[in-house]
Amino acid sequence: MNGEIKRVVVVGGGTAGWLAACHLAKQLEPSTNRGISVTLVDSPDIPTIGVGEGTVPVMRDTLKYFGISEVEFIKRCDVTFKQSIKFVDWEVAPRDGHSTYYHHLFDFPNIRPFNPTPYWLSNNAINKTHFADLVSVQSHVCELGLAPKLNRDGEFSGLFNYAYHLDAGKFTQMLSEHGTAELGISNIKANVERVHLNDGGEIIHLETDSAGVISGDMFVDCTGFKAMLIEKSMGAKFIDKSDVLLTDTALAIQIPYEDENTPIPPFTISTAQKHGWIWDIGLTQRKGVGYVFSSDHQSEDQAVHTLAEYLGQSAAQIEPRKISMKVGYQKQAWIKNCVAMGLSQGFVEPLEATGLLMFDVTARMFSEALPDFKEDMPLRAKRFNEDICQMWESTSDFIKLHYYLSKREDSQFWVDNRDPQSISTELAEKLQMWQRKLPSQFDFRHTVDSFRVSNYLYVLYGMNFNTELNGRYAQYHNVEAINKLRTEIEKGVKYCKSNLLSHREYLEKVRKLS
Repeated sequence: MNGEIKRVVVVGGGTAGWLAACHLAKQLEPSTNRGISVTLVDSPDIPTIGVGEGTVPVMRDTLKYFGISEVEFIKRCDVTFKQSIKFVDWEVAPRDGHSTYYHHLFDFPNIRPFNPTPYWLSNNAINKTHFADLVSVQSHVCELGLAPKLNRDGEFSGLFNYAYHLDAGKFTQMLSEHGTAELGISNIKANVERVHLNDGGEIIHLETDSAGVISGDMFVDCTGFKAMLIEKSMGAKFIDKSDVLLTDTALAIQIPYEDENTPIPPFTISTAQKHGWIWDIGLTQRKGVGYVFSSDHQSEDQAVHTLAEYLGQSAAQIEPRKISMKVGYQKQAWIKNCVAMGLSQGFVEPLEATGLLMFDVTARMFSEALPDFKEDMPLRAKRFNEDICQMWESTSDFIKLHYYLSKREDSQFWVDNRDPQSISTELAEKLQMWQRKLPSQFDFRHTVDSFRVSNYLYVLYGMNFNTELNGRYAQYHNVEAINKLRTEIEKGVKYCKSNLLSHREYLEKVRKLS
C-alpha cells in the first residue's frame, strides 16, 4: 500500500494542542515505533486562553491514560476538586436578596431500581426538597464543602464522582513536559507563516519563521478561533450557532483569596445575571471569575460594572481580560489530511465546561480513527465528521436547555433566550415528550452525545420543569420505598460528615505528599 501516515504535525499549543498531541502519541507510540513522529509546532508569542478552568469527570480517565500522577497534577496545577456546578438564580431573578439554586451533580441520580421522581413531582411535602438532594448524597456533600475522597482512596478514585478545577497555563505546561519526556512528542517553537498544498488539495508542508519547512502526512489544526489550516487553507465551512446561544463575549479575571484559609467550594458556581452569567471557580491560591454575556444586549462598559458589582468592587478597580467567542463548529472538522481540534473545531460557551470536554473527547476519537494509510482516510473522515456534528448539536441543545427553561423576564436577553424559535427541533420534541413522560435513557438515540438522561434530570427538575403525571404515572403508593431512600440519603450524609475532610484540608494533605 502507498500513502503511509507516519508523520503527524499538530499546529498550535495551548491545552487543546497538547491534549491532541498526547492522545496521538499514546496511539502511535513514536518513542518505540520507527519512522513514526508526532510533532507539535507552537508559537512562543501566543499565551494560553484558559477560559473557565473547569473540567468534567472524563479528564480523570485521560490523565490516567496518559500516565500522569494525580497527586503531581494536583500539586503542580493548583488543582481543586469539582463535584458539580451550582446554578444560582437561573430559574428566576433574585428578589429582595433571595436567591434560588440547584446542583448539576457528577454522581448519577439514585433512581434505580426505585425512581422517586414521580413522588417529587406530585407530593408537595417531598418537592420542597431540591431534586438533587432527594436523589444523591453528593449535593449535601457539596453544600458542606467536603472533599469527594476518603483519606484511604487512591489516585483517580473517590467516594463520589469528580472532576477538577485547574490553572490552564500550568496544565498546558505539564502536558507539554509529559508529552515530550514520556510520550515521545517533538516540540518546535515557531510561527507558521504559510501552508502549502499539493495539486490534490492536501497539505504537504508548513513554512515557518524560524524553523524552516515542516513536512507531514497528517496535520492537526489547533490554531484557535482563527482556524488557520482548516478554514483558511482547506476551505471548511463554519456553522454559526449564535442565533441559538446568544452569549459571545467573556470578561475574565483572577482574584487572590483574602485569607489563605478561605473555604474552597468543591463545585463551580454559575450565577445568572440580567444579560448573561458569571463563573466562579476556586483554585488553591486564587479564584478564577468571569462574566459571559451577550454584546447585543449589554455594552462592554456595562458588563465590566456587572462583574465589578459581583466582586464587590468598583469598575475602576478591576482590569478583566476580554475574550471574544466564536460560537459554533466546523461542518467538516476533517478534510483530506487536515483535522481541526480545540477552538479551531468549535466552541459553544463555557457553561458546562464543554470546551475541555470536547477538546479531550474528540482528540481521543481522532487518535483512534487515524488510519495507517491515506486510502482509508475518506471513510473514516466521513464518519468522524458525522459524529462531531452530532456531538456539537447535542451539546448546543444541552446548553440551550439552561436558558430556555428559565422563567426570568428581567431583560430582553432572557426573553430572547426563551423564544421557541431559538431551539432545535430535537430539543423541542424532547421537551414536548417530557411534559407527559419521565425522561428515559432511551430518549437519547446517539451514543456520541456527551450529555444524557442523568444530566437532563438534574437540570430539568433543578429548574422545576413540569412533567404532568397521568395514566400509569398518576398513582404512586410505594411510601415505604421513598422513605427508605430518604433514610439512606440521611445515613450517607451522616457518614460523610464523620469521614470526609473539608475540601481545603484534604488538598493541603495532598500538597504535603512527597
